[in-house]
This record gives sequence, structure tokens and C-alpha cells, in this order.
Amino acid sequence: MKVLIVDDDEVALEVPGHALQRAGHEPVVARDGQEALAILEQHACRMVISDWVMPGMDGVELCRRIRAAESSGYVYVILLTARDDIQDVVEGLTAGADDFMTKPFHPEELRVRIRAGERILSLETREVAIFALAKLAESRDPETGEHLERMRNYARILAQQLATTPQHAGAVDDEFIRLIYLTSPLHDIGKVGIPDSVLLKPGRLSDREFVIMKQHALIGAETLEAAARQYPGVVYLRMARDIAAGHHERFDGSGYPKGLVGADIPLSARIVALADVYDALTSKRVYKPAFAPDIARSMIVGESGKHFDPALVEAFVAEEDRFLAVREQFAEQQMALV
Repeated sequence: MKVLIVDDDEVALEVPGHALQRAGHEPVVARDGQEALAILEQHACRMVISDWVMPGMDGVELCRRIRAAESSGYVYVILLTARDDIQDVVEGLTAGADDFMTKPFHPEELRVRIRAGERILSLETREVAIFALAKLAESRDPETGEHLERMRNYARILAQQLATTPQHAGAVDDEFIRLIYLTSPLHDIGKVGIPDSVLLKPGRLSDREFVIMKQHALIGAETLEAAARQYPGVVYLRMARDIAAGHHERFDGSGYPKGLVGADIPLSARIVALADVYDALTSKRVYKPAFAPDIARSMIVGESGKHFDPALVEAFVAEEDRFLAVREQFAEQQMALV
């Protein structure tokens, strides 16, 4: 594992560097916070050991920037500091630090703390399993392409924009944003229970077939609810359940399966509803062409207060350029594969 060490003191870089090498890891060195961020963009460093006090960007601000970055994996952060005041600890943890070590420290203590960090990082395999499960359900429909990848990015963009508004600042924090990126791909997991004759039908569904199709929201919600009951402390299972159950609800109450209205629909489900529809509108399907982005925008704006939460429509309009960038990114990746 590559571990990034950040310190403006050359001598101070040596002790953690030697400890990492003895533990079998590859140390990567940065002399300040800005250099550290640049390295993280280029290298797959899963762990950062940073001094707190540095010129320019200190260790706490580096933590904040790491947590705000759209990283594909979790980065474990250990702060090195001579501070031991409780307020300093609170400040560091709030900024996103995972662990603290008081300077000076013994190399063996650092190796033990690195092993603890490795155990935490190993939990990320759950995220791989979750996404693989979602892709398995998606694989039954060959028309969806990279729908999950695009849609989870759209959902994250919307959540990040909501976090900047006074109305949602308390409810949408970094953890909410991370969880919605993790769990949104499970929105259609219930489609594993829908017959192929309905799921893969190329034309318009009959009334009877649509009733069957709508059951996927309940199937997914019930499956994830059973898992949430078995593991009640696992927060992401509750969010995944809410998304599966509510992403076809409509803000005006005309959706399914329960006809929930407004704020009765979980915020995570309202976010995924818009992200899901935008991707469907701008993607080619066997029964329709892909709509141009300006047409998709007009359709979404026209559904403000009806299908979609008006606050989310505002967030979408504010961040449409980022939506387009995601769409273009995956289009380029698909062309490269072809």
C-alpha cells in the first residue's frame, strides 16, 4: 500500500518513512498540503500521515480537502501533533481525521496504528460488493449501459449542491454525500424479481405489465429492509432501502408505490429520482432516442413541484455543467472501449 507522508520538516519525514518500509508499505512524501493534494490526484494512496502544523495549508485543512474530494476510495488520515487539548481533538475529528498521534512517538506505535487503519480500509470491500450486486441486477437489461456509474455521480453532485444551501446544510453532510454515492446504484435492485417478459419488453408496457414492473420498488425495499433488520447499526442499508422504496415517488403524490408527498419522501430518494430520470432522458433506449441535454433540462424544470422537489430542480440547474461533464466523461470512456 502506498502511504502519503506530509511534513515540512525533512527530518520528521524519516521516522514514519522507515516505519512504513519495515511494515512493507511504500512511503510517498509531500512537503505541504498543496503538494499532498496533487499527489493524491495522481497516486492511489489509501492512507495519509500528516503533520498538523505546516505553512500554508495545515493538516486540518488538508483533511477537509481530502474529505471534500471526489475520490473513488476512502483515504485514511492520521494527524501527527504536539497538541492534546480536547478542542484540538474535536477540531481534527470534525475535519475528517481518523486517528491522532502525539509527537514524539515510537515507530512501533505508528506501525500498530497503521495496521488499525488497514482494518478500516478493508471494510471498503463492502462497497465493491454492493456495486457488484447492483451491476448484477443491471446486467439483465443490456440497454442500461453505464447507467449506474453516471447516475451515482449525478446523485452526488445534487447532494453536494444541497449541502451549500441553508435549508439542507444540517441534513446533507459529507457522510450523507458519501452514502448516497455508495447506495444509489441499488435503486433498482428489486428488478431481479421482475420477469424477463416484462423487464426486457422493447415496446410500451400494458397496464397489467406496468403493475408488475412497479413491484420492483417494493421487492427492493423489502430485501434491503430485511438486511437492515439483521444489521440495525449499518446506516447505508437504511439509506439504500429508502432509495429503493422511494425513487419512483413523485413530489406531488402521484408516484408509486405509496403515493408519498413532498418531504414525506426521503431526501435520498428524491435526489435519486431526479438523477435517474435525467440519465434515462439523455440515454438511448430501444424504445426511444437520447434527448439532447437542453430538452432534458426543459423537461426536468417543467416537472418542478410535480415529479421533482423544487429545491432539487434548482440544484440541478445550478450544477448542469457538472452533469454534462459526467455524461461526456462516460461517453468518452465508452468510445475508448469500442
